[in-house]
Amino acid sequence: MTAIQQGEPFWRTDDLYPGLDSAEYTAALSDLRARVTALGELFDALGIVKDNQTADVQGTFEQALTALNELMERQRPTESYAYAFSTDTRSDLAQARISELTTLMQPLSPLITRFQAWLGGLDLDALKQHSELARSHSYVLERARDAAQHQMSPAEEELASELNSSGSAAWGKLHGNLSSLLTGEVGGQRLPITAIRNLASDERAEVRAEAYRVELETWQSAEIALAAAMNGIKGSRNVLNRRRGYTDAVQPTLMGNSIDAQTLAAMQQAVTASFPDFRRYFAAKARRLGHADGRLPWSDLFAPVGEPGREWSYHEAQNFVENSFRRYSDRLGDFAARAFREDWLDVPAREGKRGGAFCMGWKRGESRILLNYSKSLDSVSTLAHELGHGYHNLCLKERTPLQAQTPMTLAETASIFCETIVQGQALGSVTGDERLYVLETSLMGHAQVVVDIHSRFLFESAVFEAREKRDLSPAELCRLMENAQQATYGDALSSLHPYMWAVKPHYYGSSFYNYPYTFGLLFGLGLYARYQHNPDSFRTQYDDLLSRTGMGDAATLAASFGIDTRDEAFWQSSLDVIRANISEYVDLVG
Repeated sequence: MTAIQQGEPFWRTDDLYPGLDSAEYTAALSDLRARVTALGELFDALGIVKDNQTADVQGTFEQALTALNELMERQRPTESYAYAFSTDTRSDLAQARISELTTLMQPLSPLITRFQAWLGGLDLDALKQHSELARSHSYVLERARDAAQHQMSPAEEELASELNSSGSAAWGKLHGNLSSLLTGEVGGQRLPITAIRNLASDERAEVRAEAYRVELETWQSAEIALAAAMNGIKGSRNVLNRRRGYTDAVQPTLMGNSIDAQTLAAMQQAVTASFPDFRRYFAAKARRLGHADGRLPWSDLFAPVGEPGREWSYHEAQNFVENSFRRYSDRLGDFAARAFREDWLDVPAREGKRGGAFCMGWKRGESRILLNYSKSLDSVSTLAHELGHGYHNLCLKERTPLQAQTPMTLAETASIFCETIVQGQALGSVTGDERLYVLETSLMGHAQVVVDIHSRFLFESAVFEAREKRDLSPAELCRLMENAQQATYGDALSSLHPYMWAVKPHYYGSSFYNYPYTFGLLFGLGLYARYQHNPDSFRTQYDDLLSRTGMGDAATLAASFGIDTRDEAFWQSSLDVIRANISEYVDLVG
């Protein structure tokens, strides 16, 4: 029986183009290429360069911004369509189209940098007084002004952009390509590194232990090349940050994530204060798994606990998620029903399909969602999470592409909220070992986002600091990783993972691609607590918040709910939700 016969659909793509090799899609690529060229020519004609005061500032601004929005509007479906096929790792055509898109869109980045530099020299308050378009894009202008203060000369910025593909991006590609080729032997069978890591959740302790040992050996075999990639990326980032006038490697990420240093400090203080509570969870899990000393080996960190109780067919998951959403609001329930009805989801796991799950924008207000569904409660939660991203896209429907640009800190708001709705419904109907299983599924994820993510932040901070002086050897990277894990997990673990720096691709892409996950989780939990306190007034405010996530910084948006992101007490209240689950988990373990 096929996956479709089992009720697990593939996503629909023919509502955009007939195929990747169709005349229609080829024409869309040509149109996009022409628009990128035309935007550069327009900027030249309008005199959009740093410190150039044009005669008609308002007219120049409105013409340039409109053209940029129109280009980005065309870019989204064209790119999404190619990505919908690139999830089949065996599709050479899809990979070729992605490469073609990357090349043709490369000139856009320096054009945006150039536009920001020009905006940085304007009297933005005066511009907003006279232009409704400027007022509606006020936050876009503020971010451009801030970015302009940290730009090198136009020639240097253009050079940095051109060198990226053969510099940091190439090092990142090396990490991805090399990692995908790594294999190791577990139980007499040679497996790719991804399959070895998946054995961390195997029911058999001896399999988990062997997989952990083999995984470390496998990463060690590639440590020289991966350390070179890490040094290359962090070294070049240090140089660019210094030339752009940033005080440290964290500062530019704060701007990109629409938060300030006070917010990050308050959140991380609350996170650090929660570590003793998470260690109670780790100790209880260790006892449940038979470790008399109450310490958990790394190989058991993702071990299953409790009994799943039942399998969830995809059809059952659809009904459960839709009904759970309707308990919150009809609009959310109707959204889920439409996504299911119109085949927005690529559901079944299959050979050649990329792993994991994600949601991407499609048409305005529409999304496409990739899953690798496994009939588990965890997959049900993932379904709810990704639909939350889709609901966020719906709320952004009436915004321009520039208004809709959402930082990672706020991008997880709706997904965490929807996942929490479903997990709450699941907990309400189970007892005993099945309840323990549901709690374990939730706490395992929360421990990663709160505890492990902070270890990654500490590690990356240490690498950036040390890399200012010289290259770091693989042994030094391992030592910094262990120091960071020791600082967060404490004595809860009896073994660590020194090669986690080699595992996580985030280190080889954007800087500090870690703490925004913690922000997203805790902000989403904090909003859910507000919803429980006053459901009726919350719903309207919430949709408005989701529609404005690209139109204000996190502190301003949160203030509409009476939330002060710079106050540690808010983050503590979010963590209290997790603490309650930890206490129940400990009691159930006994």
